[in-house]
Amino acid sequence: MRALLATVEAGSLSGAARKLGLTQPTLGRQVAALERSLGVILFERAGRGLVLTSAGRELIAPLRAMGEASDTVAMVASRQSQAVEGLVRITASDVYAQYLLPPILLKLRAVAPGITVDVVASNEVEDLIRRKADIAIRHVPPQEAELIARRLPDTVAKIYGTPELIDRIGRPVDERALGRADFVGYSESVDIVLAELQRNGLSLSAANFPLMTNSGLVAWDWVRRGMLLGLMMQAVAERTPEVEEAWPAFAGVPVPTWLATHRELRTARRIRVVFDLLAEGLAPRQNGSPN
Repeated sequence: MRALLATVEAGSLSGAARKLGLTQPTLGRQVAALERSLGVILFERAGRGLVLTSAGRELIAPLRAMGEASDTVAMVASRQSQAVEGLVRITASDVYAQYLLPPILLKLRAVAPGITVDVVASNEVEDLIRRKADIAIRHVPPQEAELIARRLPDTVAKIYGTPELIDRIGRPVDERALGRADFVGYSESVDIVLAELQRNGLSLSAANFPLMTNSGLVAWDWVRRGMLLGLMMQAVAERTPEVEEAWPAFAGVPVPTWLATHRELRTARRIRVVFDLLAEGLAPRQNGSPN
């Protein structure tokens, strides 16, 4: 239909092809396909030109109305999607929310002051499908087909404790000393942490995790108080002057991070702005710190 309208307005297939950025044969095939679809003849050839049939003339008014409506829809959609304002809800763990998001949110306030951010600090995997959040920061890839995700460069988690606690364990710290130490456990993932530390040469068991919590902030506070050792991302530890690496020889555990959002929401300008700022701000530098 767009090909037909362009041909009528240009007066020839060649002119319409130039207007639409198509080749003349392609445009001719489109007009012929429309004639077959409608079951009517739209043009009659008059020498080198084309003349609309009566059936073709009757179509021009509604086609122009359709074209104007299409342009209006495109304009409204563009205006809506390009508006950098409105509410964006981000779900992230409590540790991310407290330690890693603040500088990113400050930058967002500077570049897009019209965006209001609601941070849902939760260690649960929030349901993006039901729109409980617009963007999720996750350590596991989303499985839902309706979601899209970007994997960020992995960060690293190492073992930390207060200098006083490390002194009591005994310096230099080695695998044997750590085998006698107490670690904080995360309620839902203590088995995963234990397995990772065992895989890196530590002879630990469930007995090495006498205190557990489902809160990353509570766990990290216990480490800051010198109660136990804890596994934490470098970027967070670098913002916590009370702690130091307990086992410098330990290369650390890779921590994958995904940003996820609903496919439909990714086309909204405000979502894209926040999504891209999060991706930039959470990507670790060469030394392991975020931007």
